[in-house]
Amino acid sequence: MSDYIEKEPEKHDRGLVMVLTGDGKGKTTSALGQALRAIGHGSKVYMIQFMKGRKYGEVIAAEKHLPGLIVEQFGLDSFVMRDNPAPVDIELAQKGLKRATEIIASNAYDMVILDEINVAIDFKLVSLDEVLNLIKNKPSELNLILTGRYAPPEIVEIADMVSEVKEIKHHYASGIKGRAGIEF
Repeated sequence: MSDYIEKEPEKHDRGLVMVLTGDGKGKTTSALGQALRAIGHGSKVYMIQFMKGRKYGEVIAAEKHLPGLIVEQFGLDSFVMRDNPAPVDIELAQKGLKRATEIIASNAYDMVILDEINVAIDFKLVSLDEVLNLIKNKPSELNLILTGRYAPPEIVEIADMVSEVKEIKHHYASGIKGRAGIEF
């Protein structure tokens, strides 16, 4: 047997804090892959998307085909200005964090994904301290995934797993526009 299977049950059963960060494409997609894996084993997954309001493919797929995945969005279908966010962007992010707190406290889900939460922190739409508090007070068995560029060092420090997605090359640079099924 491999080492990770033989570890004492309390460590094996403890929920993980996972961070997907970096400047490359694929952080949300990776989180969704983890969700799909969890759902395959009977887990219930709740994804809260910060700063996103478009009906992305994952929202459509969850509604049509994945009853074990709920996706809720707290954002507009427009970019947020980093140094001058609109009041509505701050309000929506605050509502998203409040909803995340409720969902996590409900203990009704096996995995919660806070999509783009790192960006929301960096853009000062939500407080780092509030997110750290949410992480520290999560139910012990809950798996929590935080995505987005600019993961704060404080979150990286307390996470169990951190992966950085690095951009090597992106089709945008050659003028290829975003398309359904690839970017959204």
